[in-house]
Order: sequence, then C-alpha cells, then structure tokens
Amino acid sequence: MWLTRFKELPLPLRVLFLASFINRAGMFVFPLLAVYLVRGKGLSTGEAGLLISIGSTGLLVGSLLSGPLCDLRGRRTALVSALLLNAAGYLGLAALDGPPWTYAVLLFVALVGMGMFSPAANTLIADLATPEQRPFSYTVSYIGNNLGMGIGPLLGGLAAAYSTTVMFAGNILVGLVCAAMIWIWVPRDARAGGAERKAAGGTGPLGHGHVLLLVLASFFYVAPLIGLEYSLPLAVTTVLNESAGLVGVVYTVNSVVVVSLGLLVEKRIAAYGTRAMLLVAGALWALGLAVLDFAFSLTAVLLSTVVWTLGEIIASVVVPTYIADHVDERRVGRFMALNGFVLGLARLVVPVGLGLIWEAHGDRPVFHTMLITPLIGIAAFALLRIRASAPSAAGAAAEEPADAVRS
Repeated sequence: MWLTRFKELPLPLRVLFLASFINRAGMFVFPLLAVYLVRGKGLSTGEAGLLISIGSTGLLVGSLLSGPLCDLRGRRTALVSALLLNAAGYLGLAALDGPPWTYAVLLFVALVGMGMFSPAANTLIADLATPEQRPFSYTVSYIGNNLGMGIGPLLGGLAAAYSTTVMFAGNILVGLVCAAMIWIWVPRDARAGGAERKAAGGTGPLGHGHVLLLVLASFFYVAPLIGLEYSLPLAVTTVLNESAGLVGVVYTVNSVVVVSLGLLVEKRIAAYGTRAMLLVAGALWALGLAVLDFAFSLTAVLLSTVVWTLGEIIASVVVPTYIADHVDERRVGRFMALNGFVLGLARLVVPVGLGLIWEAHGDRPVFHTMLITPLIGIAAFALLRIRASAPSAAGAAAEEPADAVRS
C-alpha cells in the first residue's frame, strides 16, 4: 500500500514532500501576477507581459544555479536559499513602488528562487531514496506538486479578492514556513546510493553522455505541455467560443488524473525499462494531441487531457529517476539542474514560436506542430543509447534486449 511505502521513506524526504506541497499550494502570487501589475501597479497589459517575460528568465538562471549550489553548499542550503529568494522578490514587489524596470528585477529574483527549488528537491530525492524507492519518491513528489498547483490559484484568488497585501503576505509566509521545515528536518548533507550511481553511470563526462542526451531529448515531451498552456486557452475561447472557465476544468481534470492514477502508473514504470516507458509516454502524448488536432471539440479537449496527462506523468518520473540511477553523486545536482533548465527553456521559446505560427497561419498549424513534437521525441528515444537501471532487479529484468546491446 502506498501509505506503507511512504512511511518507509527517510524522514527528510517526507518532510520535503510536505513542504513542497505546502509551498506549491501557497503560490498565490505567480498565477495572478499579470492582474497585479496591471491593476495594482498601473501598467498596461503589454508592459505587464513584457516584464513577466523578462522576469521569467529567472527560472532559467535559477535552474542553472541550483546544481552548483547543491554541490558546493549542500542540498539543504540550496532548498532554503530558493525559498528565501522567492520570498524576498515577492516582498519587494509588494512593498516597493518604483519604475517598471524594478518590478522586472524583483520578479527575476523571485523566479530565480522558484527555478532553483525543483532541481534541488530532485537531487535530495536522488541522495536519500534507495534505487528501489526512487520511482515511487519522484511520483509522490510529482503528485504533491500538482495537487498544490491545483489548490494554489484557488486560494490565491480568494486572498486577492480580499486584499493583494494578504495575497503577497500569504505567499511569503508559506515560503518561510517551508524553509524552516527544511532547515530543521533535512540534514545538511546526507547522501546514499552514490556507489550504485558510480557503478551504473561512470564518473567521466563520456560516461554521462547517454544521460545528457536523454535529458535534452526530454524537451520534446516538455514542449507540448507548455504549448498547451499557451494555445489551449486561446483555442477554447476563440475557436470553440467557450468560456475561459473551461480552461480551469482542463487543469482540474489534469490534477484528478495525476492524483488518482499517478501511483498506478508508477508501478508500471518500476516494472519496465526506461526506453519502453519513454516510448509509451511519447505515444500517449501523440495520441492526446492527435485527438485535439483532428477532432477539436469540447469533448476532445477533455478526452485529450486524460490521455496526455498519462504521458506527462511517465516522463516526469522516468527522467529524474534515470538521472539519479546513472549519474555520479558529484554531478547529480548539475544534471537535475539541466533537467529544470530544459523546462525553463521551453517556457521561453515555445509560446513565442507558437504565437508566431498562430499569427501567420492560424490555429491548425499550431496543433500540427505540437503533434509533431512528441513524434520527434519518440524517434529520439528509440535511437538513443539508454542503459538499464542496474539497482532495480525488476526494472533490469524487464529492460528490453536492445538496451543491453546498445550499452
């Protein structure tokens, strides 16, 4: 039973998962940031969008900083620093009243913290979970984050309706509480399983080449998710002429699927090889996007969400697990940071690219492009050299023979 497995995890990981959930549920500001800048700071919608885009580069910088900070100062320091930076940036946004460029700087600081947190959390999981516990641990982390993200905008909206001061204060207070939890219960530097990672992955740069390529190829499974965040609200409101509230239903369906099926999917992840699961993830992404591309309707939107969410779950668990199983402990933080960087890069380039396509050719080529993306990912993962995860007996036994040959 999942509760028994959860109790078997090290206490610092259980605290991390709880803190991550609370932190995500307390992210009141970010979903409503554009509204705050327009109504609270008097900016135009164009100015607000530009400042958010500039500030969002902090996600990329935070991802890149997370790895070196984890390796030099420890995982706990990186996690606490991430939360404090996020709180400091939002405190400045709430309290200071200056020229527009100052808001971009403060948002940049806040999002550097946000970008640092997830890679550092994934690194700590790699350190403290045994090889057999890693798929379950990353699944629990993923479910908790998604559940928190489902609750956060609702609570943020209620707080903002009362007062933007309450909205900011709540976000900052939650971040400080989570920082205190991590500082108290997470050890300064505790690592387990390093020998297994060294044996599986090698310690030189060439020994990690297969991990580097796998992480970079995961862009093709991340890009459709960011593409849907951009294109689906526009398509629902302009093509279907439906209420924007339907977009909220999509996020609700996504959260329900993650929470209800995440642990069931995790059992399959542990039983089959990395390549097989990544190919299945790509097939689910492609199928879900094909439903949208060729039969766009209200029913198709909801059905598609169920299908592609399953692919999202698999990729979100398999990639960090593969990093943890195959990267030397001295470099695992940097590879987790690279994984976060891939997501941040997608957040920057995908909306711009799809926006240009939509403006020039309309909505249909946008959905065609998103459908092609996971197909490229499937081809890449079919050709890449992917090693078996030696620590897990079940997983190693199930890895397809092609993996052994290509190793």
